Amino acid sequence: MASNPSPLISANAAPLAAIAACAGGMLFFGAMDTAMKAVTIDIGVVATLFWRCVIGSVLAFALFIGSGKRVPLRGATLRLHVLRGTVVSAMAVLFFWGLARTPMAETVAITFIAPIIALFLAALVLGERIGKGAIMASVLGLAGVAIIAGGRLGWLGGAGSGAGQGTAQWPGIAAITGSAVLYAWNLILQRQQAQVTSPQEIVLAQNLIIGFWMALAMPFAGAIPGDGSMTAPVAWGLLALAATLATVSLLLLSWAYARAEAQALLPLEYSMFVWGALFGWLVFDETLGWTTLAGAGLIVGGCWLVARQSRA
Repeated sequence: MASNPSPLISANAAPLAAIAACAGGMLFFGAMDTAMKAVTIDIGVVATLFWRCVIGSVLAFALFIGSGKRVPLRGATLRLHVLRGTVVSAMAVLFFWGLARTPMAETVAITFIAPIIALFLAALVLGERIGKGAIMASVLGLAGVAIIAGGRLGWLGGAGSGAGQGTAQWPGIAAITGSAVLYAWNLILQRQQAQVTSPQEIVLAQNLIIGFWMALAMPFAGAIPGDGSMTAPVAWGLLALAATLATVSLLLLSWAYARAEAQALLPLEYSMFVWGALFGWLVFDETLGWTTLAGAGLIVGGCWLVARQSRA
């Protein structure tokens, strides 16, 4: 049975509150990406995700117990937790590995193709018809990614930070694109998950499942915070910050997706480009080039077509 919005929020106010919660969730996710990028560069993506999930699991368990919920061991819901946790694990590894090698604004811009892909996944999973708008959106999205990639590879010139570094940029771009495909699937699972369980349970389950998969990889790619160039207190502090930001963000997004349709919230994904550019500039001294702005514009234009088709 789908969870109901809080009785403290009226039916008319719930959509606006959900939009505000989703916008806040994107801001916290942008800040979390910044902390994660710094630690990933230092000790690697697997170790960073593992230790963040260890801290995040403790925080999530405290929230779960404090909410008075029982241990989440229900059949269909548990299978949905495992499926989404597994998808997010692969998505996160690809995303943060690519993020460590690509400026934040460009990384976020490429992930904007996820809402377009989500429309096709909805057609595949739910049997919905794909319209002409979706096809045009896909063309615009792919063109946007191509322009951003061309700027990173130095083919178009004047692309800003990182231009002209040749084929060394392809792995990061490919990883981020693959992550965007998985993120599209995650968007569909997120909506399904938010309708059948509480935000506290979702946060706990996701931390535990991602932590489990990262633990399996730790013997091959593990490290302890402080093993790199950062001191241990700084590394642990950034991990704790990332875990806290991720927990707050996931709580807000799960709460929002339980109270508003995905098509109403997906356009707020675009705000991540602003946060990515701002935090990348403040923390990593990254700059924006015209190819990033042009590519992001095409991708956002494609997503706007998707939103229009969804409303129709």
